[in-house]
Amino acid sequence: MYKNFLIILIICLASCNTQEKKTVITAQAKEGDNARQASAYPLITHDPYFSIWSFSDNINQSPTKHWTGTNQSLIGMVKVDGVSYRVLGDDVPSYKTIVPTGIESTYEAKITESKPNNNWQVNDFDDSSWETKPAPYGDGDQVKTKWTTDHIWYRRQFDLNNTNYEELFLKLRHDDNVEVYINGVEVYTCECWNDSYEYYDIPKEAIKALKAKGNLLAIHVKNNQGGQSLDAGIVEKIKDETTATVAKQKSLNVSATQTSYVLECGAVDVNLTFSSPLIMDNLELFSRPVSYISMKTKSNDGNTHKVQVYFGASTALASDVVSQKMVASTGETTDVDYIKTGTVEQPILEKKGDNLRIDWGSLYIATPKSAKVTQNVSTAINAKTDFITGNNSEFVAEGKDLMLSTIFPEESVKETKDHVIMLGYDDLYSIQYFGENLRPWWNKDGSNSIEKELNKAANSYSEVIAQCNTFDQNLHEKAVNAGGEAYAKLCEIAYRQSIAAHKLVESPKGELLFLSKENFSNGCINTVDVTYPSAPLYLLYNPDFLKGMLTGIFYYSESGRHTEPFAAHDIGTYPKANGEVYGEPMPVEESGNMIILTAAITKAENDISYAEKHWETLTIWADYLAEKGFDPGNQLCTDDFAGHLARNANLSIKAIVALGSYGYMAKQLGKDAIAKKYTEMAKDMAGKWMKLADAGDHYALTFDNMDTWSQKYNLVWDKVIGLDLFPESVYKKEIAYYLTKQNKYGISLDSRADYTKSDWILWTATLSNDMKTFKELTDPVYTYAKETKDRVPMSDWYFTSNGNQRGFQARSVVGGYYIKLLNDKWKK
Repeated sequence: MYKNFLIILIICLASCNTQEKKTVITAQAKEGDNARQASAYPLITHDPYFSIWSFSDNINQSPTKHWTGTNQSLIGMVKVDGVSYRVLGDDVPSYKTIVPTGIESTYEAKITESKPNNNWQVNDFDDSSWETKPAPYGDGDQVKTKWTTDHIWYRRQFDLNNTNYEELFLKLRHDDNVEVYINGVEVYTCECWNDSYEYYDIPKEAIKALKAKGNLLAIHVKNNQGGQSLDAGIVEKIKDETTATVAKQKSLNVSATQTSYVLECGAVDVNLTFSSPLIMDNLELFSRPVSYISMKTKSNDGNTHKVQVYFGASTALASDVVSQKMVASTGETTDVDYIKTGTVEQPILEKKGDNLRIDWGSLYIATPKSAKVTQNVSTAINAKTDFITGNNSEFVAEGKDLMLSTIFPEESVKETKDHVIMLGYDDLYSIQYFGENLRPWWNKDGSNSIEKELNKAANSYSEVIAQCNTFDQNLHEKAVNAGGEAYAKLCEIAYRQSIAAHKLVESPKGELLFLSKENFSNGCINTVDVTYPSAPLYLLYNPDFLKGMLTGIFYYSESGRHTEPFAAHDIGTYPKANGEVYGEPMPVEESGNMIILTAAITKAENDISYAEKHWETLTIWADYLAEKGFDPGNQLCTDDFAGHLARNANLSIKAIVALGSYGYMAKQLGKDAIAKKYTEMAKDMAGKWMKLADAGDHYALTFDNMDTWSQKYNLVWDKVIGLDLFPESVYKKEIAYYLTKQNKYGISLDSRADYTKSDWILWTATLSNDMKTFKELTDPVYTYAKETKDRVPMSDWYFTSNGNQRGFQARSVVGGYYIKLLNDKWKK
C-alpha cells in the first residue's frame, strides 16, 4: 500500500552474522534511502487495540499514534558525549484542566433541543425553561445524557480561581456542526465534526472576558447525519522548556514484519527497528502480544563515545482517553525486568464502537535482566528533563497522562551495541462472543501469563528476528516476481495492517476465531464483506485464519440466532460479537462471499472437510442465490458507501461465481448430480449475463443502463479458483476498457464517482495475463500511497484524481492486495 523505492537495512537484530546482514541489505536496498514509502508506518501491530503507527516520514518528526490518530507516545533519546538527541517520536503537549470535561469530572449544564430565542449565547439570557442534565451528551455508549435529535443548545456556568491566563484552549468533542462562545465572545465555529476530544485556541478577546464568578460556556451543535456528541472544557498548556536535539534521519525501510530507521546522533548512528513477529504458520509466536524495539548504537567516526539510551512509553497506550486515571508499577521475572500500567477503572469489554482504544488490561515495557536498566514513572516533561539533566523524579504510582521510562546504563560505544525493548499487552479478555468473554489465544485456557510470554520473547529474540528477516526477504522477492517492485511494496505495506485489524481467540467450542474490526467504517466485528477482500493474504499463508473469519458467521446461522435464508453482515460491534447490528442486510453480497470463500479454503487445503461441516447452511445460501442472485433487486453491496443499486452487474457476477463455487465443492464431496446442476446453472447464467450487461466495448454497471461501467472485480475468483464460468474474452474486454479510464492514482470504482477501492483495483488487475498490464493498473495505487496528503494507515477508499482519502483507514481489506500472489501460487 504505499511506496516505491526503499532501502535500508533490515537489520538482523541480535545474533545475525555479517554475511546474513549483507544478504538482507542486498535484497532490500533500493534507491532513495530516506524517501517517503507510505502514508503511515506500522511500528507496534498486534490487534485493533494494540496498534501504534508513525504518521510522518521521519520517525522523530511527530508523536506516534494509535491507528485512529490518537496520540500514543513512544519517545526515544540517545545521549552522546553529554548531548541528548531525540530519535523517536515528538513531544505531546500536556495540559492542565481549568474547566473539566464530562469524562474528567461530573458536571451539569443547561440544554435544550428546541431552537431558543436570539442571544442564547450571552450571560443574561433567561434559560430557566431549559433542562439541567449531566455531560457528555449524544447517542454513544459513554454519554450520560442521550441526545438523538437534530440540534442541541448548551449553557454551562463556571467560576475561576484565577483569571490571569495568557493562553487557553477549548477542549471539545462535537458531532456535527458547532458554534462555541465564552461570555458571549465567539471562540470557535466549524461546519465539521470530530470523533474525539481536540484542542482549539481560545481567542485573546475571550480570555480577557473571563471573570472570577459567573462565566458562561455556550455551545450549539447541529447534527447532519450519523452520530451525535457534545462535551467541552477549558485547559491550559503546561510549559516545557527542556529540549533535545532532533537526530538526522538517514534512511528508512518497511518490510512485512519490520520497520527500520537509521538516524545520526552526532558521532553515533542509531539503527532503530520495530519488529512485530506475525508469522502465520507459528500460532504460538503469532499470538504472543509482544513486539521488539531495537535501538542499536555504533560510532560513525571510528572513535569511542559515551552513549546512553532512553525509551519512554505513554500511559495513553493503555487508556481510551488521556484523562483516565492510571496506575503503574515495576516488576521482574526470572529473565526480564518490566514496568507496567493500566487504568484504575479496568472496564473489561464494557465499551464497543469504532473510534475507541483499550482501557483495560496492562501495558508492559520489558528488557532482559542483563541490560540492567533503570525504570521510572513520571510526567512526560519530567521524564525528558530527568534524562537530559541526569536528575531523578519521584516514582508516580498513580496519576493521569504519565510516561513509563526505561534508561540503559551509560556505556563506551565504538562497535554496534544493541538495546532491546519489548512492548507487551495483556488484555485479560479480548472478545465477548455471544455473551461469553473470551481470553486471547495465547492464554485461551487461563493457564499462561504475560510474564511467561515476556520471558519467551526475551530468550528467543535472535531466533525470532532471524525468522522475520527470512520471511520478509522471501515475501519481497516473490511479490517482485509476481507484480514488480511497486506491487511488492504494496504487499509489505498491507501485511501488518491487515493482520492488526483482527483478534485471535478460541471459541467456546474450541474453534479458532480470527475476528476483524471494521476500522473507521462503522466498527462492526466479523463483517463478511470485509473478510471477503482480505481473504487472499490468509489463503496464501494459513487458511485456518480465513476459517476463523467464517466460523462465527456459520455459528450465528446454525445456532438459530440468525434465521434469514442468507448470510449475516456481521455479528456485532467490536469487541462484542453478540449478533448482527448493521442496519440493513446485504443478502446477495454476504451469501456469495461466504460460499466463494469456503470454496477457496477447499482449494487452498485440497480438503473438503470445512465445507462439508457447513454444507446444510451453504446449501440454503446457494438456493437463495439461485432464486435471487442473478438479477439482484435494489440493495446494498460491499460498496455500500455508493448507495443502493438494482440490477448490479458486478453483484450478479458474485452470485454466479458463488453458484459455480457451490458446484465445485459438491464435486469434491462426490455429489455429482448436485455439482452438475449448479455448475450448469452458473454457466448458463454467465452466458445470459454477457448479453444483458454488454455495452459494446465493455460491460455495464447495471443491466438497464449501457451508459455506465464498473470494475468487475468479483470475476477474479472465477479465474483464481479455476471455475471457468466466463470466457477469457470477458476479462480482456473489461481490462482494455479500464485502461482508458485510468487516473493518476488508479481506476475509479465505477462511472458514478471519482473515488476507488484499492483492493478492488488489485483484483481487477489480476484478471490480466501480462506483467505490463498488471503494473499499469496497480502502480498508481502505490503512487497514491506515496503521495496522498492524508497521513493515515493505508486508506482503501480514495479519490483517483487528487489522491485525497475519501474515508476508511487501517482496514483489514488490504489483505486483498495478495490476490496476485495467490493466483500465481494456485496456477503452478
